[in-house]
Amino acid sequence: MSINIEQAIIHEISLDSQGQMACRLRPQPLLNSQAVEAMLEELHQTYSSKAGKGFGYFGVPQEDGEANDAFANALQSYRDGDTGFVDFTVIASQLLQQELAKYDFSQGGFLLMSCYSSMASEYLFVALLSAKSSMTVLDDMELSQNNHLDLNNIQLAARIDLTELQADKASKKYISFIRGRAGRKVADFFLDFMGCVEGVNSKAQNKTLIHAVEDFVAGSELTKDERQQCRDKVFEYCAERADLGADIDVKDLADELADQGMDSFYDFACGGNYELDEEFPADKASLRTLKKFSGTGGGVTLSFDGGHLGERVIYDPISDTILIKGVPANLKDQLDRRLKGE
Repeated sequence: MSINIEQAIIHEISLDSQGQMACRLRPQPLLNSQAVEAMLEELHQTYSSKAGKGFGYFGVPQEDGEANDAFANALQSYRDGDTGFVDFTVIASQLLQQELAKYDFSQGGFLLMSCYSSMASEYLFVALLSAKSSMTVLDDMELSQNNHLDLNNIQLAARIDLTELQADKASKKYISFIRGRAGRKVADFFLDFMGCVEGVNSKAQNKTLIHAVEDFVAGSELTKDERQQCRDKVFEYCAERADLGADIDVKDLADELADQGMDSFYDFACGGNYELDEEFPADKASLRTLKKFSGTGGGVTLSFDGGHLGERVIYDPISDTILIKGVPANLKDQLDRRLKGE
Protein backbone atom coordinates (compact mmCIF):
# COMPACT_ATOMS: atom_id res chain seq x y z
CA MET A 1 0.00 0.00 0.00
CA SER A 2 1.11 3.57 -0.69
CA ILE A 3 -0.68 4.91 2.41
CA ASN A 4 -0.58 4.10 6.10
CA ILE A 5 -4.03 4.47 7.70
CA GLU A 6 -4.19 5.83 11.25
CA GLN A 7 -7.94 6.42 11.73
CA ALA A 8 -11.03 6.34 9.55
CA ILE A 9 -14.75 6.72 10.14
CA ILE A 10 -18.01 7.20 8.23
CA HIS A 11 -21.07 9.15 9.38
CA GLU A 12 -24.30 9.60 7.42
CA ILE A 13 -26.05 12.91 6.86
CA SER A 14 -29.51 12.57 5.35
CA LEU A 15 -33.03 13.95 5.33
CA ASP A 16 -35.24 12.70 8.18
CA SER A 17 -38.98 12.02 8.00
CA GLN A 18 -39.67 15.75 8.54
CA GLY A 19 -37.41 16.69 5.64
CA GLN A 20 -34.71 18.07 7.93
CA MET A 21 -31.00 17.27 7.76
CA ALA A 22 -29.96 14.81 10.46
CA CYS A 23 -26.78 12.92 11.37
CA ARG A 24 -26.50 9.18 11.92
CA LEU A 25 -23.23 8.89 13.79
CA ARG A 26 -20.91 5.91 14.06
CA PRO A 27 -19.70 5.51 17.68
CA GLN A 28 -16.26 4.10 16.88
CA PRO A 29 -13.66 4.25 14.10
CA LEU A 30 -13.73 1.79 11.23
CA LEU A 31 -11.64 -1.30 11.75
CA ASN A 32 -8.56 -1.35 9.58
CA SER A 33 -9.92 -4.25 7.59
CA GLN A 34 -8.94 -5.17 4.06
CA ALA A 35 -12.10 -3.47 2.77
CA VAL A 36 -11.24 -0.18 4.52
CA GLU A 37 -7.65 -0.30 3.28
CA ALA A 38 -8.78 -1.00 -0.29
CA MET A 39 -11.35 1.81 -0.19
CA LEU A 40 -8.95 4.43 1.16
CA GLU A 41 -6.17 3.35 -1.20
CA GLU A 42 -8.56 3.76 -4.15
CA LEU A 43 -9.77 7.14 -2.90
CA HIS A 44 -6.20 8.32 -2.35
CA GLN A 45 -5.23 7.38 -5.90
CA THR A 46 -8.40 8.83 -7.42
CA TYR A 47 -8.09 12.08 -5.51
CA SER A 48 -4.37 12.49 -6.21
CA SER A 49 -4.94 12.04 -9.95
CA LYS A 50 -7.76 14.62 -10.11
CA ALA A 51 -6.72 17.52 -12.32
CA GLY A 52 -7.46 21.17 -11.64
CA LYS A 53 -7.73 20.99 -7.86
CA GLY A 54 -8.01 24.20 -5.88
CA PHE A 55 -5.83 25.12 -2.89
CA GLY A 56 -6.61 27.04 0.24
CA TYR A 57 -6.18 27.48 3.98
CA PHE A 58 -8.11 28.16 7.19
CA GLY A 59 -8.79 31.88 7.13
CA VAL A 60 -11.19 34.81 6.93
CA PRO A 61 -12.68 35.83 3.57
CA GLN A 62 -12.44 39.63 3.67
CA GLU A 63 -15.87 40.16 2.18
CA ASP A 64 -17.59 37.79 4.62
CA GLY A 65 -16.28 39.13 7.92
CA GLU A 66 -15.88 36.42 10.54
CA ALA A 67 -14.70 33.02 9.44
CA ASN A 68 -16.17 29.69 10.46
CA ASP A 69 -13.25 28.53 12.58
CA ALA A 70 -15.12 25.75 14.42
CA PHE A 71 -13.66 23.04 12.19
CA ALA A 72 -10.11 24.39 12.47
CA ASN A 73 -10.44 24.65 16.25
CA ALA A 74 -11.79 21.10 16.52
CA LEU A 75 -8.96 19.82 14.33
CA GLN A 76 -6.37 21.61 16.48
CA SER A 77 -7.95 20.16 19.63
CA TYR A 78 -7.70 16.67 18.12
CA ARG A 79 -4.09 17.26 17.08
CA ASP A 80 -3.27 18.47 20.58
CA GLY A 81 -4.76 15.31 22.08
CA ASP A 82 -7.58 17.14 23.89
CA THR A 83 -10.30 15.64 21.66
CA GLY A 84 -10.59 12.05 20.45
CA PHE A 85 -10.84 11.22 16.76
CA VAL A 86 -14.50 10.15 16.97
CA ASP A 87 -15.51 13.28 18.89
CA PHE A 88 -13.68 15.44 16.34
CA THR A 89 -15.51 13.79 13.44
CA VAL A 90 -18.86 14.16 15.26
CA ILE A 91 -18.24 17.92 15.50
CA ALA A 92 -17.34 17.96 11.79
CA SER A 93 -20.51 16.05 10.88
CA GLN A 94 -22.69 18.46 12.83
CA LEU A 95 -20.98 21.44 11.17
CA LEU A 96 -21.59 19.92 7.73
CA GLN A 97 -25.20 19.13 8.65
CA GLN A 98 -25.76 22.77 9.62
CA GLU A 99 -24.20 23.97 6.38
CA LEU A 100 -26.21 21.55 4.24
CA ALA A 101 -29.43 22.66 5.95
CA LYS A 102 -28.99 26.08 4.30
CA TYR A 103 -29.48 24.62 0.82
CA ASP A 104 -32.54 23.07 -0.80
CA PHE A 105 -30.59 21.01 -3.35
CA SER A 106 -28.69 18.77 -0.94
CA GLN A 107 -29.69 15.19 -0.18
CA GLY A 108 -26.74 14.57 2.12
CA GLY A 109 -24.46 11.59 1.85
CA PHE A 110 -21.80 9.65 3.74
CA LEU A 111 -19.11 11.77 5.39
CA LEU A 112 -15.80 9.91 5.29
CA MET A 113 -12.93 11.24 7.38
CA SER A 114 -9.54 9.60 7.59
CA CYS A 115 -6.09 10.42 8.90
CA TYR A 116 -3.36 8.68 6.97
CA SER A 117 0.24 9.20 5.93
CA SER A 118 1.79 8.90 2.50
CA MET A 119 5.39 9.51 1.54
CA ALA A 120 6.65 12.00 4.16
CA SER A 121 3.33 13.76 4.82
CA GLU A 122 0.38 13.18 7.11
CA TYR A 123 -3.08 14.00 5.77
CA LEU A 124 -6.67 14.41 6.85
CA PHE A 125 -9.00 13.35 4.05
CA VAL A 126 -12.60 14.62 4.12
CA ALA A 127 -15.17 13.53 1.54
CA LEU A 128 -18.93 13.50 1.18
CA LEU A 129 -19.65 10.30 -0.73
CA SER A 130 -22.87 9.36 -2.47
CA ALA A 131 -24.44 5.94 -2.82
CA LYS A 132 -25.02 4.35 -6.19
CA SER A 133 -27.49 1.62 -7.02
CA SER A 134 -26.36 -1.55 -8.78
CA MET A 135 -27.74 -4.94 -9.71
CA THR A 136 -26.19 -8.29 -8.90
CA VAL A 137 -27.11 -11.90 -9.66
CA LEU A 138 -27.55 -14.17 -6.64
CA ASP A 139 -26.62 -17.85 -6.43
CA ASP A 140 -30.19 -18.86 -7.34
CA MET A 141 -29.95 -16.57 -10.43
CA GLU A 142 -32.34 -14.04 -8.95
CA LEU A 143 -31.57 -10.34 -9.31
CA SER A 144 -30.87 -8.21 -6.28
CA GLN A 145 -30.51 -4.43 -6.10
CA ASN A 146 -27.77 -3.08 -3.84
CA ASN A 147 -26.36 0.31 -2.93
CA HIS A 148 -22.62 0.93 -2.88
CA LEU A 149 -20.38 3.93 -2.37
CA ASP A 150 -19.51 5.69 -5.63
CA LEU A 151 -15.75 5.94 -5.18
CA ASN A 152 -14.92 6.72 -8.81
CA ASN A 153 -17.02 9.87 -8.99
CA ILE A 154 -16.00 11.90 -5.95
CA GLN A 155 -16.98 15.55 -6.38
CA LEU A 156 -16.97 16.85 -2.80
CA ALA A 157 -13.61 16.14 -1.20
CA ALA A 158 -10.74 17.97 0.43
CA ARG A 159 -7.38 16.92 1.81
CA ILE A 160 -5.50 18.78 4.52
CA ASP A 161 -1.73 18.41 4.55
CA LEU A 162 -1.26 18.25 8.32
CA THR A 163 2.51 18.17 7.96
CA GLU A 164 2.56 21.43 6.00
CA LEU A 165 0.01 23.02 8.36
CA GLN A 166 2.23 22.16 11.31
CA ALA A 167 5.42 23.38 9.64
CA ASP A 168 4.09 26.58 8.04
CA LYS A 169 0.89 28.07 9.42
CA ALA A 170 1.34 31.03 7.04
CA SER A 171 1.00 28.71 4.04
CA LYS A 172 -2.06 29.31 1.86
CA LYS A 173 -2.12 25.92 0.13
CA TYR A 174 -2.17 23.21 2.81
CA ILE A 175 -5.79 22.40 1.94
CA SER A 176 -6.51 21.01 -1.51
CA PHE A 177 -10.04 20.49 -2.80
CA ILE A 178 -11.84 19.25 -5.88
CA ARG A 179 -13.37 22.00 -7.93
CA GLY A 180 -16.97 21.49 -9.04
CA ARG A 181 -17.74 20.88 -12.69
CA ALA A 182 -18.97 24.46 -13.06
CA GLY A 183 -16.21 25.96 -10.92
CA ARG A 184 -15.57 26.43 -7.23
CA LYS A 185 -19.06 27.71 -6.37
CA VAL A 186 -20.56 24.24 -6.73
CA ALA A 187 -18.54 23.12 -3.71
CA ASP A 188 -18.78 26.36 -1.70
CA PHE A 189 -20.86 24.80 1.07
CA PHE A 190 -18.35 21.97 1.49
CA LEU A 191 -15.46 24.41 1.89
CA ASP A 192 -17.52 26.75 4.08
CA PHE A 193 -18.20 24.08 6.69
CA MET A 194 -14.42 23.73 7.11
CA GLY A 195 -13.78 27.48 7.04
CA CYS A 196 -11.54 27.02 4.00
CA VAL A 197 -10.54 30.06 1.94
CA GLU A 198 -9.04 29.71 -1.53
CA GLY A 199 -5.42 30.81 -1.39
CA VAL A 200 -3.29 29.79 -4.35
CA ASN A 201 -4.75 29.76 -7.85
CA SER A 202 -2.65 26.92 -9.21
CA LYS A 203 -4.04 27.20 -12.75
CA ALA A 204 -3.13 30.90 -12.95
CA GLN A 205 0.33 30.21 -11.53
CA ASN A 206 0.97 27.45 -14.07
CA LYS A 207 -0.16 29.68 -16.94
CA THR A 208 2.14 32.43 -15.67
CA LEU A 209 5.01 29.94 -15.61
CA ILE A 210 4.28 28.96 -19.22
CA HIS A 211 4.23 32.64 -20.19
CA ALA A 212 7.61 33.13 -18.50
CA VAL A 213 9.07 30.06 -20.25
CA GLU A 214 7.88 31.25 -23.66
CA ASP A 215 9.30 34.73 -23.09
CA PHE A 216 12.55 33.21 -21.83
CA VAL A 217 13.14 31.05 -24.90
CA ALA A 218 11.98 33.83 -27.24
CA GLY A 219 14.62 36.17 -25.87
CA SER A 220 17.41 33.59 -25.93
CA GLU A 221 19.85 32.64 -28.63
CA LEU A 222 18.68 29.04 -28.60
CA THR A 223 17.92 27.18 -31.81
CA LYS A 224 14.38 26.05 -32.58
CA ASP A 225 15.17 22.51 -31.39
CA GLU A 226 16.81 23.81 -28.22
CA ARG A 227 13.78 25.94 -27.45
CA GLN A 228 11.50 22.91 -27.73
CA GLN A 229 13.92 20.93 -25.56
CA CYS A 230 13.59 23.66 -22.95
CA ARG A 231 9.78 23.44 -23.07
CA ASP A 232 9.95 19.63 -22.87
CA LYS A 233 12.27 19.81 -19.87
CA VAL A 234 9.94 22.18 -18.05
CA PHE A 235 6.97 19.93 -18.77
CA GLU A 236 8.80 16.77 -17.65
CA TYR A 237 9.91 18.38 -14.40
CA CYS A 238 6.45 19.79 -13.61
CA ALA A 239 4.62 16.59 -14.56
CA GLU A 240 6.93 14.58 -12.30
CA ARG A 241 6.23 16.97 -9.42
CA ALA A 242 2.49 16.64 -10.08
CA ASP A 243 2.70 12.83 -10.03
CA LEU A 244 4.55 12.98 -6.71
CA GLY A 245 2.00 15.38 -5.26
CA ALA A 246 4.80 17.91 -4.74
CA ASP A 247 4.94 21.62 -5.57
CA ILE A 248 6.78 23.16 -8.50
CA ASP A 249 9.89 24.86 -7.12
CA VAL A 250 10.99 27.57 -9.57
CA LYS A 251 14.55 27.59 -8.17
CA ASP A 252 14.77 23.82 -8.54
CA LEU A 253 13.36 24.04 -12.08
CA ALA A 254 15.91 26.75 -12.95
CA ASP A 255 18.71 24.46 -11.73
CA GLU A 256 17.37 21.70 -14.00
CA LEU A 257 17.44 24.06 -16.98
CA ALA A 258 20.94 25.29 -16.04
CA ASP A 259 22.15 21.69 -16.30
CA GLN A 260 20.93 21.80 -19.91
CA GLY A 261 22.92 24.98 -20.59
CA MET A 262 19.99 27.38 -20.09
CA ASP A 263 21.07 29.72 -17.28
CA SER A 264 19.36 32.56 -15.40
CA PHE A 265 15.74 31.34 -15.68
CA TYR A 266 15.13 31.88 -11.95
CA ASP A 267 16.14 35.54 -12.11
CA PHE A 268 14.13 35.97 -15.30
CA ALA A 269 10.93 34.38 -13.91
CA CYS A 270 11.03 35.69 -10.34
CA GLY A 271 12.74 39.01 -10.96
CA GLY A 272 9.57 41.08 -10.84
CA ASN A 273 8.18 40.89 -14.39
CA TYR A 274 5.80 38.03 -13.50
CA GLU A 275 3.49 37.52 -10.54
CA LEU A 276 4.95 34.08 -9.96
CA ASP A 277 5.29 32.43 -6.56
CA GLU A 278 8.52 30.56 -5.90
CA GLU A 279 6.53 27.40 -5.08
CA PHE A 280 3.06 26.37 -6.22
CA PRO A 281 1.12 23.18 -7.08
CA ALA A 282 1.40 21.77 -10.59
CA ASP A 283 -1.57 21.72 -12.95
CA LYS A 284 -0.82 19.24 -15.72
CA ALA A 285 -3.79 20.31 -17.83
CA SER A 286 -2.38 23.84 -18.11
CA LEU A 287 1.17 22.62 -18.65
CA ARG A 288 0.22 20.53 -21.70
CA THR A 289 0.38 23.66 -23.84
CA LEU A 290 4.17 23.39 -23.54
CA LYS A 291 3.95 20.15 -25.50
CA LYS A 292 0.84 20.51 -27.64
CA PHE A 293 -1.35 22.99 -29.42
CA SER A 294 -5.05 22.22 -29.40
CA GLY A 295 -8.31 23.97 -30.01
CA THR A 296 -11.97 23.40 -30.79
CA GLY A 297 -14.50 25.64 -32.48
CA GLY A 298 -16.98 25.77 -35.33
CA GLY A 299 -17.12 21.99 -35.59
CA VAL A 300 -13.33 21.66 -35.97
CA THR A 301 -10.99 20.11 -33.41
CA LEU A 302 -7.24 20.28 -33.99
CA SER A 303 -4.32 19.08 -31.87
CA PHE A 304 -0.64 18.60 -32.68
CA ASP A 305 2.74 18.39 -30.97
CA GLY A 306 4.45 21.74 -30.55
CA GLY A 307 7.57 20.48 -32.28
CA HIS A 308 5.65 20.22 -35.59
CA LEU A 309 4.90 23.95 -35.76
CA GLY A 310 6.78 25.45 -38.68
CA GLU A 311 7.54 22.02 -40.17
CA ARG A 312 4.62 19.64 -40.65
CA VAL A 313 2.18 22.30 -39.49
CA ILE A 314 2.42 25.74 -41.11
CA TYR A 315 0.35 28.55 -39.59
CA ASP A 316 -0.34 31.73 -41.57
CA PRO A 317 -1.94 34.34 -39.27
CA ILE A 318 -2.60 36.74 -42.18
CA SER A 319 -4.77 34.34 -44.15
CA ASP A 320 -6.00 32.61 -40.95
CA THR A 321 -5.07 29.16 -42.32
CA ILE A 322 -3.14 26.11 -41.18
CA LEU A 323 -1.39 23.80 -43.65
CA ILE A 324 -0.74 20.23 -42.53
CA LYS A 325 1.92 18.22 -44.32
CA GLY A 326 1.65 14.48 -43.89
CA VAL A 327 -1.99 13.83 -43.00
CA PRO A 328 -2.33 11.09 -40.32
CA ALA A 329 -3.02 7.72 -41.96
CA ASN A 330 -6.35 7.07 -40.23
CA LEU A 331 -7.63 10.55 -41.12
CA LYS A 332 -6.36 10.22 -44.68
CA ASP A 333 -8.24 6.92 -45.04
CA GLN A 334 -11.49 8.55 -43.88
CA LEU A 335 -11.04 11.48 -46.24
CA ASP A 336 -10.23 9.24 -49.20
CA ARG A 337 -13.34 7.14 -48.56
CA ARG A 338 -15.54 10.22 -48.38
CA LEU A 339 -14.11 11.63 -51.64
CA LYS A 340 -14.66 8.33 -53.44
CA GLY A 341 -18.23 8.23 -52.17
CA GLU A 342 -18.94 11.67 -53.55
